[in-house]
Amino acid sequence: MTRVFERRLSIGLISCAIVTAGACAPAEPPDTRAQDEAAIRQVEKNWSDGINSKDVAKFLSNYAPGAVLMAPNAPVASTPGAIKAGATEILSLPALDMSFVATSIVVAKSGDVAYSYGTYKLSCTGPDGKPMQDKGKYVTTWQKQADGSWKATADIINSDMPAMAPP
Repeated sequence: MTRVFERRLSIGLISCAIVTAGACAPAEPPDTRAQDEAAIRQVEKNWSDGINSKDVAKFLSNYAPGAVLMAPNAPVASTPGAIKAGATEILSLPALDMSFVATSIVVAKSGDVAYSYGTYKLSCTGPDGKPMQDKGKYVTTWQKQADGSWKATADIINSDMPAMAPP
């Protein structure tokens, strides 16, 4: 009878240890993807709405440190100065009217990175004084910052229009 008691005691202790170990495991973080998607959608809306104000500083505030901008027909802008120069060029176009809208936003389960893609439309006065129009698509990767805000880490823009013939 002592062996039966010892065996039951051992099984009981092992069961207790398993339950206790499970209770000590870290809790899975809450799934915030829906809230994060809504936050990124709002950042993109504000970013799009602010473009026509031609406020370069406001435009640049959407980029994380170390971000890259890949605009059509231009080299990769991989420094803050290069991104600022590209943004300044775009925002200084006469009669600029530009907007973009996300088609999809996907947030990683970890809640710290995401990507969005969508379409854009642009009209302005070209260097020759004639109206110019462009439309296309974009992909932006996002990273959640320490303060909980979302900043773009890579911004890729592709025109749907045919490439211009060289002069």
